[in-house]
Amino acid sequence: MGTAKLEDFSIRQNKLARYLKAMAHPARIAILEILIRKQACVCGELVDDLPLAQSTVSQHLKELKEAGLIKGEIEGPSICYCIHETEWNEARKYFEHLFDSFTPTTKCC
Repeated sequence: MGTAKLEDFSIRQNKLARYLKAMAHPARIAILEILIRKQACVCGELVDDLPLAQSTVSQHLKELKEAGLIKGEIEGPSICYCIHETEWNEARKYFEHLFDSFTPTTKCC
């Protein structure tokens, strides 16, 4: 089976897939939950809150940032991260659209 051509899908479908891929790891969900709970830019202490090495946390942060769900700013020798509000709200709309489009029926297997 060949690889899917991303251009054959809508912008919405591609963006939703990008968000889902970025969130498809429990460590990334944990990172998002920490950032949401702290409601502020978080620097090095993310590593203290997770059972992972610094390099592993950095890889997960990179994935979340590339998907646009978080943003990072350089502060001295470290990068501080927070939820990217605009992109987060867009992701919420895409998720809501997907889930709201389903209407339960008894005609299915």
